[in-house]
Amino acid sequence: MAYFEADGISLYYEVHGDPNGRETVAFLNGVMASVSSWSLLYPIFERAGFRVILHDFKGQLKSSKPQGPYSFAQHCAEAKALFEYLGAEHLHLVGTSYGGEVAMRFAMLYPEMVKSISVIDSVSELDPVLEGFVLGWKLLCDTGDGETFFWGMAPSIYGPDFIDCNREMLTRRASAMKDNPNGYLEGQKILYDTFVQDVAMTDSLSHIQCPALIICGSEDILKPPKFSQILSDRIPNAEYITLPGCGHVAIFEKPRELESAIFGFIVKHCASLFSSKE
Repeated sequence: MAYFEADGISLYYEVHGDPNGRETVAFLNGVMASVSSWSLLYPIFERAGFRVILHDFKGQLKSSKPQGPYSFAQHCAEAKALFEYLGAEHLHLVGTSYGGEVAMRFAMLYPEMVKSISVIDSVSELDPVLEGFVLGWKLLCDTGDGETFFWGMAPSIYGPDFIDCNREMLTRRASAMKDNPNGYLEGQKILYDTFVQDVAMTDSLSHIQCPALIICGSEDILKPPKFSQILSDRIPNAEYITLPGCGHVAIFEKPRELESAIFGFIVKHCASLFSSKE
């Protein structure tokens, strides 16, 4: 297990693939996720010779959970410090939900580092329904029971077909959360407050100048396609894909389709993969 120390906090991280790879891709977690959530997506990059960086934001499962709320700018600064520590000066960012929102902010703050961003089921503003879901999650956190929390929030993030076909797996995940591992629920409440207070960035999306791939599940009721359409319309160099029959957690619900879309998009923007070797 590896930890990066930054400004008095510890960020858990993992590096996979070729440590000397000519291209680096970093995956940024959804709010409820951890590094293991990318297990269905990052291996194709590993096989292709990329260096892969994963980490938990502060407030998430394996990282420190200082008092909050935080800001997306803080997450970006801490990620930048981690990337520089690992020698990654230029990289591709892939983020889902909360992680996609951090990726967009990172591209605004540190454009010189970002080759492309892939943004999955993310937003640049709120509506009352989304705010209501987040408030409900906070109330579930207050129960102190991770299993109750999981089943209470599950219908807001997973599509109905996925829930119906994966009940055993979801039951295992719920059971693993029952004892609130590593203060998970307390960290979640801080991250929810951060999201609500800091996600508004629609008016700044035009500042993102790198290539962007926007992806959204057609049945995402938490952050529905209308939000991804805003991203696609406002980011100058954006492509937009909708995943049919998919809810909010595309990285679990449609991993193969997501793999094809994101891998193809990133390879298209990897000049060094096609240049002659030094």
